[in-house]
Amino acid sequence: MRCPFCGNVDTQVKDSRPAEDHVAIRRRRFCPACGGRFTTYERVQLRDLVVVKTNGKREDFDRDKMARSIRIAMQKRPVEPERIEQMISGIVRRLESTGETDIPSKLIGEIVMEALSRIDNVGYVRFASVYKNFQDADDFDKFVSELRPGAAND
Repeated sequence: MRCPFCGNVDTQVKDSRPAEDHVAIRRRRFCPACGGRFTTYERVQLRDLVVVKTNGKREDFDRDKMARSIRIAMQKRPVEPERIEQMISGIVRRLESTGETDIPSKLIGEIVMEALSRIDNVGYVRFASVYKNFQDADDFDKFVSELRPGAAND
């Protein structure tokens, strides 16, 4: 593992332990060249996923990018960070288990929204507002009214 401080490729693992409900390994590393200490995480990756955007552009799936957008939507919500991390890991496992390497961005967005709707409605609406590109308050109102019980009967 390359040292993020000096670029030395010969770093040493000082401590390893399970992280994120045993779906990752947290490693504390030490660089003998500069004395820097840093942490890395190792996760199982079943296959390399490629995101196919709506405009046809393709890019490698970035777990951290998806996690950032979920964490932004869940900011200041009363949900434990571990629960959010479990949800993120579950989403990634679900994407990897589709059997496909090319995943449409629309599918990723729908899976994220489904997962968020199960744990926090406010986070769900926040994510949806960006994902569905809400333009004004009417878009919010329409979306939220569909969440209310009995909305289908109106």
